Amino acid sequence: MAMFKRIGLFLLLNILVVTTLSVVAHFLGIGNYITRYGMDYNSLAAFCLLWGMGGAFISLAMSRVMAKWMMGVQVIDPNTRDPQLQELVQTVYGLARSAGLPKMPQVGIYDSPELNAFATGPTKSRALVAVSSGLVQRMSSEEIHGVLGHEIAHIANGDMVTMTLLQGVVNAFVMFAARAIAFAITQGSRDSNDNRQGGGSSMSYFLIQMGLQIVFMILGSIVVAWFSRLREYRADAGGARLAGRESMIQALRALQRTYDFVDTSAQPAVQTLKISSKPGGALRFFSTHPPLADRIARLEGRMSA
Repeated sequence: MAMFKRIGLFLLLNILVVTTLSVVAHFLGIGNYITRYGMDYNSLAAFCLLWGMGGAFISLAMSRVMAKWMMGVQVIDPNTRDPQLQELVQTVYGLARSAGLPKMPQVGIYDSPELNAFATGPTKSRALVAVSSGLVQRMSSEEIHGVLGHEIAHIANGDMVTMTLLQGVVNAFVMFAARAIAFAITQGSRDSNDNRQGGGSSMSYFLIQMGLQIVFMILGSIVVAWFSRLREYRADAGGARLAGRESMIQALRALQRTYDFVDTSAQPAVQTLKISSKPGGALRFFSTHPPLADRIARLEGRMSA
């Protein structure tokens, strides 16, 4: 049931994004970038920027709400009388003050056996730090301190906005390149064959565009994942400054012992800002997180930055 709820909410979000951007594109008059005179590249660029950046930023604006819905995050009342949850809230607040955040983030908990946490939200003033029930139950206070320091570092570094900007640029590039190259190929084929029948040409354009878009999306995801791994190293360093280097190392070692509890069904937007993910193996180039062994080695000074 939880999986169907996640899928339903994901589809609802995408319908909202598509509808909003379609209306905006219609009013701006940038949807018809193929004219009888050829490709209008200015209109195409505007169209791709709208869809690439617009979709990314709508998702960012709704990230805190969607994380609560999709992950089942329950926001903890700062005045809770539960001593364990109260300690969690006060730890986040203390780290947020040390990091100089303009406003205390919301603190939440979600039901999962995994030992993990994530930070999300559109700005540093509207952030959410959520931890799994498994993390609260199975980690020591020192280890939790390190995990929370890492997540607060993500917020202080502006990683949510940075990753959104990068994803938006990649999305726009993928859309522009696929359409421009597909048009050039089909136009060249039409000219060489002197074939003016639009139906076949339109179908060829669509198929080539979709094929190129898939290839470019795969290549783009490698770039996004690589940059995400760099941000993880930086968040580890920030977590070490805020929570103490030993707490950060202990947290990563605890996560290293519990790979089997990592939830691989998490939404990609959330997975990117979690503290850990399963090793990628042959797919390591698509992993948003570096191997925990490398992260520990870097904190211990055994691996150069």
